[in-house]
Amino acid sequence: MFEFAMPWFLAGLLLLIPVWYYLAFKKKNPSIVVPSAGIFKRAAGKKRYWDTVNLFYLAALLLLIVALARPRTGDEKLIVRSKGIDIVLALDMSDSMRAIDVPEHITTSDALLREINNGSLRNRLDTAKEEIRKFILARPNDRIGLVGFADLAYSFSPPTLDHRWLLERLKTLEPGQLGSATGIASAISSGTRRLKNSAAPRRVLVLFTDGANTVENRLTPEQSANIAKEFNCVVHTVGIGSSNAYIQTGFGFQKAQADFDKRLLDSIAGITGGTSFRAADGAGMKKVMQEINALEKTNIEQPKYTEYKEYAPLTAAVAALLLLTGFFLENTFKVRIP
Repeated sequence: MFEFAMPWFLAGLLLLIPVWYYLAFKKKNPSIVVPSAGIFKRAAGKKRYWDTVNLFYLAALLLLIVALARPRTGDEKLIVRSKGIDIVLALDMSDSMRAIDVPEHITTSDALLREINNGSLRNRLDTAKEEIRKFILARPNDRIGLVGFADLAYSFSPPTLDHRWLLERLKTLEPGQLGSATGIASAISSGTRRLKNSAAPRRVLVLFTDGANTVENRLTPEQSANIAKEFNCVVHTVGIGSSNAYIQTGFGFQKAQADFDKRLLDSIAGITGGTSFRAADGAGMKKVMQEINALEKTNIEQPKYTEYKEYAPLTAAVAALLLLTGFFLENTFKVRIP
């Protein structure tokens, strides 16, 4: 974007014509008195109205006025300041997460096996991991951590902005890796420990599970939720699974159940001011993650400023060069007898 910082100086251009006319035609040159100047006039020839020297002076004056108006180009810059959220994702890794939630339109074992083999259907853990991966990619300004839990809870990653490393850790999660039980209280406690000292304006724990709490801890899940509340941690809960679910074994498909404790998950979310969700299958998990992404908004400021490149010094330097050139020509090559 080209502009003049002080465009009112351009009004001086209106003065150029009378000033140039005076310098070129009205200003008298020094002379001596002689009885007759005819011979000198014939020797000097006709006066050139568009004399080279005058053109140099005119151009210099023009450029000086333009320099005073400060020509410049502006490049608009955008500064992005984000106040991200610290989020910990606590993901159930118990054996039951091997189950595959089957959509209603798949009614035979052959069709089920075909969908599994072509990758259209995956177990609960892999389905959750895929939607979590998309969730992480959609929130580049948030520090996100990862906790896995079963018999016990294990922190796979503290809240971090290194999402590439976080996604690599997410890939390593497998059902049964931490046992076969479901310890919800330890998952909440572990996530809270990761969030309690956070300086972020909002701290969020998202708990994913397909089962009821089956591990006895010193604290109940509700007590853990109350501790999370004390540290201003909001807990969203996601109950995974449907009644039409199967686990693939060496002897075929075995019926599985979605036995998550909805009352408990609702209570945990309610204690901390969070929201309780249900993801019956892959489509449901996708919708839940989109809702959580919309619910937890990152505060982003985008102030603007303009960076200018000034051309006045260069313009003034060219004007000075033209003045010197005109002066040199006037007092050397252009010297003539009046």
